[in-house]
Amino acid sequence: MSLWPVYTGAPVPHDGIAKLPPPPPWRAFDGGPVLDPPDADGDTPAASPDRVHRAATYQATEDTVQLVNAALYLRRPLLVTGPPGTGKSSLAYAVARELRLGPVLRWNITSRSTLHDGLYAYDPLSRLYAARQAASGPDGPAVGAGVENHLRLGPLGTALLPYARPRALLIDEIDKSDLDLPNDLLHVLEEGQYEIPELVRASRDTLGGRAEVLIDGTDQRVPVERGRVRCKAFPFVVLTSNGEREFPPAFLRRCVSLRLRQPDDDHLTEIVRAHLGRPDAYAQRLIDRFLSRVGSGELATDQLLNAIYLARSSGLGADSLDELAEQLMPYLGRSPQPDAF
Repeated sequence: MSLWPVYTGAPVPHDGIAKLPPPPPWRAFDGGPVLDPPDADGDTPAASPDRVHRAATYQATEDTVQLVNAALYLRRPLLVTGPPGTGKSSLAYAVARELRLGPVLRWNITSRSTLHDGLYAYDPLSRLYAARQAASGPDGPAVGAGVENHLRLGPLGTALLPYARPRALLIDEIDKSDLDLPNDLLHVLEEGQYEIPELVRASRDTLGGRAEVLIDGTDQRVPVERGRVRCKAFPFVVLTSNGEREFPPAFLRRCVSLRLRQPDDDHLTEIVRAHLGRPDAYAQRLIDRFLSRVGSGELATDQLLNAIYLARSSGLGADSLDELAEQLMPYLGRSPQPDAF
């Protein structure tokens, strides 16, 4: 029986990830000691209601389902490109929810982001302060002076821990990075491993070379042996881009590329239905107007959803609704001549 697809775009979470076939020989990893996967609902109380809602209502296209599964099977990052408001970031949360991959690890990229930021953060000043406090204390050195107590893994570093099942990692807006970051990422994602030099040095003076370090997003500690981290199950990595720059060919060929486009009439109607219920006559009019304008400039689906919600809840008359809808759906990019509703 075919195991394809593992990810289906269905609204009901399931454990299909356990049926994922073994990786290709060139993408097999053997990191350890193997860690139990996090509770799939472990961060529900702390999760943004917006992200929870978008994950539950995400409407995946056939192409999206196919390429998400290709990335899962091949153990490759998924590079998702498209205009704002097409659901690039929401896709990571939708896949994590359906496949019960646990809390999504999120790394928001800026022009100042470096690979080190994604892997781990180390605070040498706090360690120096702890060492001074310990030296002045009556009982000698304190446990808190160890390097592992002043280090926390970042979202990328956490995703590459040797979990028994894949973690979900969102690297958001990779096109905003400096020129070096994609190539730096390339090596780590290709090898599925990295080193923490501070722990490598400290391990020489530690029996067994094992340190317990904090991971991203929680106060949980996990073991790292001799400062080296290697994954067991390659994470489901989503890199999003608004298409503001080109990426090196070596980077592109190691990713599965998905291009999200503005939804057509049927897909847009399903999106509205998932978020707000069956569209009424005025909502359908707004959908048609949105589609007629989207070819002339950049619009986001969020704008349409806001307009339909207010049309239903504000109690305004038709003329006022038209004026409000026009104000809620301005072009996001270039500014064509305004058109009346």
